[in-house]
Amino acid sequence: MQNKKHFIIDFDSTFTKVEALDILGEIALETHPGKEEAIRRIKEVTDLGMEGKISFRESLEERISILHANKKHLPVLVNRLKNLVSESFVRNKEVIKKNPEQFYILSNGFKDFIIPVVSDFGIKPENVFANDFEYDTDGNIVGFNKNNILSSNNGKPKQIESLKLDGEVHVLGDGFTDYEIKKAGFAKRFYAFTENVKRNAVIENADHEAPNLDEVLYHHKMERALSYPKNRIKVLLLENIHEHGVEKLRQEGYTVDVHPAGMSEEELKEAIKDVSILGIRSKTNVTKSVLENANRLLSIGAFCIGTNQIDLEECQRKGINVFNAPYSNTRSVVELAIAEIILLMRNLPDKAAAMHQGNWDKSAKNSFEVRGKTIGIIGYGNIGSQLSVLAETIGLKVVYYDIEEKLALGNAYRCHTMEELLGLADIISLHVDGRQENKNMIGEKEFSQMKEKVVFLNLARGHVVDVQALTKYIKSGRIIGAGVDVFPAEPMSNNDEFISELRGLPNVILTPHIGGSTLEAQKNIADYVPSRIMDYINTGSTSGSVNFPNILLPTLKNAHRFIHIHQNEPGILAEINRVLAQHDLNVVGQYLKTNEQIGYVITDIDKNYDEEVIKELKKIKATIRFRVLY
Repeated sequence: MQNKKHFIIDFDSTFTKVEALDILGEIALETHPGKEEAIRRIKEVTDLGMEGKISFRESLEERISILHANKKHLPVLVNRLKNLVSESFVRNKEVIKKNPEQFYILSNGFKDFIIPVVSDFGIKPENVFANDFEYDTDGNIVGFNKNNILSSNNGKPKQIESLKLDGEVHVLGDGFTDYEIKKAGFAKRFYAFTENVKRNAVIENADHEAPNLDEVLYHHKMERALSYPKNRIKVLLLENIHEHGVEKLRQEGYTVDVHPAGMSEEELKEAIKDVSILGIRSKTNVTKSVLENANRLLSIGAFCIGTNQIDLEECQRKGINVFNAPYSNTRSVVELAIAEIILLMRNLPDKAAAMHQGNWDKSAKNSFEVRGKTIGIIGYGNIGSQLSVLAETIGLKVVYYDIEEKLALGNAYRCHTMEELLGLADIISLHVDGRQENKNMIGEKEFSQMKEKVVFLNLARGHVVDVQALTKYIKSGRIIGAGVDVFPAEPMSNNDEFISELRGLPNVILTPHIGGSTLEAQKNIADYVPSRIMDYINTGSTSGSVNFPNILLPTLKNAHRFIHIHQNEPGILAEINRVLAQHDLNVVGQYLKTNEQIGYVITDIDKNYDEEVIKELKKIKATIRFRVLY
């Protein structure tokens, strides 16, 4: 009996999301002329009592006097409260039902509405300890039973003392009166429950903060609805990721830390130690050295198109899944390219700058229409192909070059070599990826092969262009206009100086890596990337992954899911199934997908199994990472 655990749970703002008397006030005072002021005062008095600033009895007496409630209001209240049970309790309803003798409700609220709500969860009426309303002959609530222990100050400790429970007592609540049980020595541990409300005065006195019931059950290694409490999944988001993405991850229940700038390698090595999910854009480099410190990292979200700033091979070796947003900002980059082409062809950057200096230079020199000119697109992927379509609609002829066979859209012509394209194009726009092989792909040789008076754009990656060579050809006049959005070295934050030899050159548009920085694009990215990460964490699905075999998994139902990531070697699946067979496990479903480096095996099994099977699966040779989901 000494090992038996009793969980004493508060009702208001713990079992339910709300204070029941506040809701009763809204119901009873619905037609009352002073409704808003009365409800405001009820909530104010509730908080004062919860924070221990006034005595509980004072709080209760004043709230009852303001309510003007009747017994007929209680069924309405109960129906509302049933729809306002805290999400983590709803999630673990079957767990509570299986172990009703372990759960007690201890509340300064009233049995009249508490018992009908908690009985749906299998909690027995005799395990509910709360106050009693007193009614007059017309059913009006006129007071409460003052002989009930819980109507008095320090009532909760007195009630627990009177129960003389054998075993460990653990208290879960959001108010100071819940802490008083531990303070009086009648509980081993007090959990400050913060799923619905955070009271700093209560958290400061708690043994443990519990953002949800999952955390308490996990802490005691008990059966639960989630294999791992989401609040324990720490997320680090860098580089001003759109608030929509931040909020989406927080709503999922993760603990999210936001940093406005990028981080250096040393800074990130320190910051990443206890992080499960990392979100970055283009400035932060996730190197092998960084990943050596990332012992808990499950996934990286690149809130952009490129992933060359991430060591993908090392991520594979460590079983870290990487997602990006390959389509979300395509339109934004294309629109910037079109805008810059027109501006540069009209020599508008210099003309606009001159006007700001008071110089009026009305001239058509170096000013051209784009209609009839030829644009050469290097890289015909998502962005390059969409630029092709828009460019053609404004009258440009389109030629393109790509190392892969790509179907031409519209009237675009595919060049067989880059040299062919460079000799044809009046405007050249780069849209290649950041792979190392593309470093300085446009240099002295390529610039020398371009036509005279060409317009050049790099909205792709900074290192794909030799900036010294570009500078030389702008100064020589061979390039009459350039738009550059990406640079080999970029400032870590908005507070750092941008240094480049391209500054101050004629008819040159320099932008701070904002090709995809529109509100629409950033919101799309902030919706897409977290969704992929959350699917992976919740179900194991890798659809859209950059470095894992892509597999879309069905929703897990009435089973546990074993996720096994391993080096792609022969015989691993057979070894997994041998272990499962030895333990006589019933396999509900199994999925396997591999790439050149790793294998990804998902096995759904019946819930009842020996924990020893997990240890054996982790010991299989070439295992990189193993997770259990349910």
